[in-house]
Order: sequence, then structure tokens, then C-alpha cells
Amino acid sequence: MIKSLHKRESELADSKRQLEILSNGIFQQGELPTFKEKISESDQFPLKARKLEILQINVGYMCNQVCEHCHVDAGPDRKEIMTRETMKQCLEVIRNTGAHTLDLTGGAPEMNPDFRWFVDEASKAGIKDFIVRSNLTIIRANKKYHDLPKFFKSHNVHVVSSMPHWTKGKTDKQRGDGVFDKSIQALKDLNAIGYGIPDSDLRLDLVYNPSGAFLPGNQASLEKDFKKALMDDFGIQFHNLFALTNLPISRFLDYLIASENYEDYMYNLVEAFNPAAVRNVMCTNTISVSWDGYLYDCDFNQMLNLPVNSKSKHISEFNEELLEGRKIMISQHCYGCTAGAGSSCQGSVA
Repeated sequence: MIKSLHKRESELADSKRQLEILSNGIFQQGELPTFKEKISESDQFPLKARKLEILQINVGYMCNQVCEHCHVDAGPDRKEIMTRETMKQCLEVIRNTGAHTLDLTGGAPEMNPDFRWFVDEASKAGIKDFIVRSNLTIIRANKKYHDLPKFFKSHNVHVVSSMPHWTKGKTDKQRGDGVFDKSIQALKDLNAIGYGIPDSDLRLDLVYNPSGAFLPGNQASLEKDFKKALMDDFGIQFHNLFALTNLPISRFLDYLIASENYEDYMYNLVEAFNPAAVRNVMCTNTISVSWDGYLYDCDFNQMLNLPVNSKSKHISEFNEELLEGRKIMISQHCYGCTAGAGSSCQGSVA
């Protein structure tokens, strides 16, 4: 218990440190406008939530990978895991909410010991789109995960998988040695039972994050390149590619500072700001639930300890009416979701 409290205090201190970095320096000195000032220019402040469409649930930070850009700081040593009791509270909300999409994430969500039970129970709730965000390598991690493709198929799960690049070198550099080969094998396993095949109802989408301090290219062009390379080299098919901007938080923020790219990256984000993207940022139609049941506007805010601005702050006291129309909690990291074509867990937004 004492160890758990110390870890929580450490996380809160790190969240405070990150927010101070994002609020001070070039923003405090007026070299760049704050996100609040920027969206005020287009009369979009305060940013407010609309009707809830997506319930995103983080079932734990444990992961079999340690990726350089991970905004959750996930890894094998993380012990934060959603309990079955909290899952039951989530299920109650799922049965009664107006949301049409359930989005399970982590870490590697499959590593939660109650993951399959939760999927079984949640699939009975009538959700139209049931997403599981898989890092692919978990499917090949050991024998107990080898049947995940069949399990996903039995529940018509929409699989959204991380894939940094279609080449081994760039993928392994970002995610670790051996990740590319395991990812390719996992994609082949998914294709073999119908995932990602054109006209198949078994949805398989890939997620691309840049490997350095730069913004993603055009999503449609990247998708075309990914599809050609993966088909030509491995005979692999998938439906859509989502191009996500790396937000300046957690490991990626530390990388930016250590590589002395922080200020240049923030300048790039601000210069690429697109007011049209603000209208469709994911926080306006999504609620993010942390592993311990607290509510956030998005999982990025979850890592910065910026809970929802509402009296309904925990899944046990979920109130959709109170959450609708709330003011979204913002900081400078929000520029990452509004740069260029915009970025969300569902890819470009503008």
C-alpha cells in the first residue's frame, strides 16, 4: 500500500512537471500563443463537449513493449491494472450510455487478466463498434495469446494496431528489436482468418506515429504507401491507416527535451495549427476512463492528471447529462491534435 502511494505521488509530481514545461518557457515569455489564446482567435474558446459517442477505457498500463513515443509510459513493469470491480462499473455505464463505440486501450489491453471476461460481457451490451487497440506483438508474445485473432473474430472486434513503418529498421528503432517481425506475423495471422480483407466486416486498421520530432505526412498518401509495401513484400492487407501526431507529453516530451528539439517541435505544432481541426477533436465526443475509473477528456489529459471539469469525475458516479456540454480541459499539448489535418485516435479529423 505504501509503495502504491509513493508511486502515485511520483506520477502526480511528473504530471505537474510536464504541465510546468508546457506552460512556461516559450509560452510564458509570449514567443508563442497559448492554446487558449489560439482557439480564442477563431472564437472556439471555451472548447465544449458535445454528445457522447465514444467511451475509451484504459484497462491498464502493463505492456510487453517499451516504445520511445508512448504517451502512457507503458511497459512490463507497470502494475496499474483495472480491477473487475471497476470493469463492472464500466459495464453499467456501457449498458446505459448513448455512446455507440467502445474503445479498449492500454498498455497492451490483452495483458489485463480480466480482459477476455470484460470483452465477453461488454459485447453483450449492444455496442455498434467495439475497438481493441493492439500492439500486434502481444499476439506472438507467448502461447496464451496466440488465439487472440480467433477471440477477436468471435466478438467481431474492430482491431486497431500500431505499425510505425513498413520497414524493419524504422519499426525496430522506435519499438525495439524484433517488433517488426512479430508484427508482420501477427498481421498474417489476422489476415488468415479474414481481418483486413477488402469487403470483410472484420475491421483491421493500422496506426502510424512519426519516429522523430516531426509531424506526420498526408494520411491518404501514407495509407497508399503502407498498403503497397505490405502487400508487395508480405502479402498483407488492412483497411485504413490512421496517422497520429506525437503529443509533447510523457516519454516523447522527455525525448524532445533530451534531443533539444522541444522548442522547434512546439513552433512546428503552432505554425501548423488548423482551426478547422478544432471542431472535431476527439475530446468533444469522447470520455476517457483511466485504469482506476477516473474520467478524463482524453487519454493525453489522463497522463497529465487533468480530470474532467464536471461533478461526475469517476465511473462509479457517471452522469452523461452532467458531462455533456462541459468545458474541455486544455493545455499546450492540445496543439498536437489540431496541427495540419488534425489528429485523434481515429486519425485525421479535418
